[in-house]
Formats: sequence, C-alpha cells, structure tokens
Amino acid sequence: MSRHIEDAEAIALLKELVQIPSPSGNEGRAAALLVRWMAQHGFEAWVDEAGNAVGTQGEGPRTLMLLGHLDTVPGEIPVRTENGRLYGRGAVDAKGPLAAATVAVARVGPRLGWRWMVVGAVEEESATSRGARHLLHTWPRPDLALILEPSGVDAIALGYKGRMLLHVRLEAPGRHTAVPEPNPAERIVELWLALRERARSASDGSRLFEQVTPSLRRLAADGDGLREWAEMTVGFRLPEAWPPERWREAIQPILETAGVAWWTEGEEPAWRASVDTPLTRALLAGIRGEGLRPRLLLKSGTSDMNVVGPIWRCPVAAYGPGDARLDHTPEEHIDLEEYCTGIRVLTRALEAIAEGAAR
Repeated sequence: MSRHIEDAEAIALLKELVQIPSPSGNEGRAAALLVRWMAQHGFEAWVDEAGNAVGTQGEGPRTLMLLGHLDTVPGEIPVRTENGRLYGRGAVDAKGPLAAATVAVARVGPRLGWRWMVVGAVEEESATSRGARHLLHTWPRPDLALILEPSGVDAIALGYKGRMLLHVRLEAPGRHTAVPEPNPAERIVELWLALRERARSASDGSRLFEQVTPSLRRLAADGDGLREWAEMTVGFRLPEAWPPERWREAIQPILETAGVAWWTEGEEPAWRASVDTPLTRALLAGIRGEGLRPRLLLKSGTSDMNVVGPIWRCPVAAYGPGDARLDHTPEEHIDLEEYCTGIRVLTRALEAIAEGAAR
C-alpha cells in the first residue's frame, strides 16, 4: 500500500471526525471511525476497554505514544467549510491535532526500532480523564509521549497548569426576606469572593503560568419554603508552587469558617517538561523544516499531560495545529492549510526521531 496520503484525504478524515458529535461519554461512533480509517492505512487498530481508539505501527523496542482525545465539550456547531476554514465542535480541541498525527504516522509508516502508537482517548474534557488513566494501567511507560493538543502550527507546549474543582453546598432554615441576616445565596457569594481573594494573594508570580486562577463554574440557589440552599462549583488552575493538596489546605480554613459542605474532584498537579529531549528537538526540526520560527509555550489550561507526565516521567511535549483561543467557543474552527502544515511538521518530526535512533 502506498504510504502517501493526499491532503484531500487528510482533510476528509478530519471532516468526518468533526461531523460526529462526541461529547465526553459519547465517543463510540468517533472511535469506530478512527479505528476503521487506521485499519485501512496500515495500522493494527482497535477500541480498547475504556473506549479509546488505539492504532499501532511497527514492532520496535522503543515506543512513541501520540496521545490525543476524541471527546469534546457540549454544544453543537454546524459543520461547514468557509474561506478555507473547517468549523465544528472539536475542529481545534482536539480532533484537528489527533487527525493530523494519525495521518502523519500513516505517511511515515513503520520504522526500524520504533513502534508508533496513536490513541484517541475518551473523557479528556471531563474531570475523570478516563482514557488516559486507562493507558497508565494497561501499557508500559513509553520512551516518548506526544500530547496532541492545539499549540499552533509553529509552537510546542512544554507545560500545563494543574487543576482542582471545588463543589460547595450550604443549607439553612427558611426565613422572611425582611430578616437582615444573609441567606445561603448571599453567603455563597461572599464565600466566592473570599476564595477569589485567597487566590489573588497566592499569585505572587507575574506570569499567568505562575498564578492561581479561579473561575466560578456554577452558581445556583433555591428553597422549598422550609429550607433554603445554595450551591456553587469553583475551578482553580494551579501553578507548580500550588499542587492540589497544598491548595486544599490553604482554602480549608475559609470553607470551615463559612460552615459549608464541600468536596473536590479533578485534582491534577501542574506539569512542566524539559526542553532538551529528543522529542522536542524533533518537533523543532519539523517546524523549522516548514520554514517556520518555533515558539515554546507554557499553557494556562490542563491536558492529559498532567495525567501521564508524573507517572511515565518520559520526555513529553504537546503539539498540534489550531488556535487554542478558539477552544470551547461558538466560533471553533481550524484553518485547513494550517492543518496540512501541521501534518507535514509531524511527519518530519517522526522521521527525525526514527533517523536519530538509527544513528
């Protein structure tokens, strides 16, 4: 079989993936499509027990894991191509990077000494990270791990902030609105302001990557005439200086003073990779090979790098075409020329990795 995959075929794969809605927990159809495409292009491919789409090429003693995700946040965007851009939920985050890497591996094919392993994981957009965690229990540590997230075609992401989701609930007996004491809704707002101020006081670094950044994810209040209640969910993006356990200790006195019930989930520490690795050097060579000037990024969000990095502790980086500022937005789209350039960058990087091992 010819290893040459035309750009039109690569774009067709991405369009098919984007046309299949796949919010977290509903990735089955997208996984089946990706497995079918990989099987038709020289991969050994299957859907694993977690629902991940997995494809491998080669049987070398060394493994490069290319880890992307199939799931998206909710909200359907009509899929269309307009002015060279593909619009649709997941076009950027992160079906674009995943499709680009899948095509790049198909173009390069098996190489002596290496096994290429592409994974379209499930539930990356939820707090469970179920797909990535399943890999930790079922596969040995790879030699290199490339996280497929939108960095921009000329950029490599070497770090992601950590995360914590805090859930709070407060109940109190119902009372007349003329009573001057604050009700649960007012008290929960005061608690949010106190948590936000604590985050500000902890953010002594000038760069966003060094700050604790809070976001009010959900706020609700109601009553039944006898009881009143209020709930909120707060997300914290955490820098390296504030791992989840330390941040939990920092906010616990505020929560106890407020007298609320609370619990946390989705706790991930920040993770920063080394720039001096064979993987990063190969990506830099791939970017330069396309006539681009490389950039190195530290991202303010969280990815599966935070899940696998602390466990695998192998050279890791994130790369993928697409503008991350469009993640989760109603205008999510990817420039198809950039997408094809990203495929060429990844193809060059894979060739550089294989040639480096051969030397």
